[in-house]
Amino acid sequence: MLNRKECILVNEISTLRRHTEAKFSAKYRKWAKEHWFELMLPGDVKARKENATQQSINAHLTERKLAKRVVSYTDRLFKQAAIEWLVSTDQPIQALEHPKFKEMIDIAARATNGVKIPGRKATRAEIIRTFKTHLTGLRSKLNVSKFYDIALST
Repeated sequence: MLNRKECILVNEISTLRRHTEAKFSAKYRKWAKEHWFELMLPGDVKARKENATQQSINAHLTERKLAKRVVSYTDRLFKQAAIEWLVSTDQPIQALEHPKFKEMIDIAARATNGVKIPGRKATRAEIIRTFKTHLTGLRSKLNVSKFYDIALST
């Protein structure tokens, strides 16, 4: 009979890893390096955990510009917004019944991504441009420039 130590076979992974670390760690590390395998021996796992730092979620997040969320239409929501507009801008109640107000709402209702409301300067410039266009059209219809020329010459 040969002089052998008595061997006990165990199918538990943790025990096998401890055995591999005790008896074959050099061969295992060489094999793991050649096959790009992460070391799973208990000592290596413990060292990896000790050296590991808690990762921040910020590294995984990317900033994204979000489009403004368009609130879906409901009659109740529109009624509430209309009343708030009337009160906050001191409009008469009849403003909601005005045909131009209804036309504006109909146009805005066709928008798919919300409505861009022009600022004060842009609105003022557009009002002046429209006024000048109407004034020019009115002058040409009434021949006012000729009238001014006659009135000025007398």
